[in-house]
Amino acid sequence: MEQKRVMLTVAYDGTAYSGYQIQENAPTIEGELHRALGALLEEDVKITGGSRTDAGVHALCNVAVFDTQARMPAEKMAYALNRYLPDDIRVRKSCAVAADFHPRHCDSRKTYEYRIMNTEFPVPTKRLYSHFTYVPLDADRMREAAGYFVGEHDFKSFCSAGSQVKSTVRRIYALEVRQEGEEIILRVTGNGFLYNMVRILAGTLMETGRGAWEPAYMADILAAKDRKAAGPTAPACGLCLVAYEFMP
Repeated sequence: MEQKRVMLTVAYDGTAYSGYQIQENAPTIEGELHRALGALLEEDVKITGGSRTDAGVHALCNVAVFDTQARMPAEKMAYALNRYLPDDIRVRKSCAVAADFHPRHCDSRKTYEYRIMNTEFPVPTKRLYSHFTYVPLDADRMREAAGYFVGEHDFKSFCSAGSQVKSTVRRIYALEVRQEGEEIILRVTGNGFLYNMVRILAGTLMETGRGAWEPAYMADILAAKDRKAAGPTAPACGLCLVAYEFMP
């Protein structure tokens, strides 16, 4: 029977999970996908994920690929898989891809949004999908600071200690800061992100927004290439992967 490679586009609420990547004795997005695929296809498939999001992080469009000998058409698998998945995980699309396609080995652009509820009291309906702070934040200062991160830079200061990567150089195509009522939204697009990079960027911009640093100090943080120079790692609940594009 001929084998084919299938790509899934997956959305999930990460609140109840210990991240994307499968772990022993902990619920994960990949673990649920593996269980559902096994039940549907009666195969022990190996799943390769695109973005290995952290515990509590959400996604609208993460990707996963796997090989199968199943007769079922690739585009029909999304409908069938969702019957085996919990309500907080949904496959939004399934399609066949080239046999050598690997989501982490091709040029792509990822876009994340980080949401901040900047109000006197928390909003219960936003608590799982945004970070609350009562400290007043100046969105204009945050917007000015964000400009220093656009372009290709060494983001070593924005990578959690212990991460093992060959290079800490990444390209940021856009980093927008917009305010919608009491919510401040950071939207960042790049060719890849280091471990906790977006959450550290968010924490650093919030420090600037509250007046702890001048926007121009972002250049010094980049130049330091030292995690201790940047701001805190913002909580996971405010982060969501909102777009994932593969370059031709």
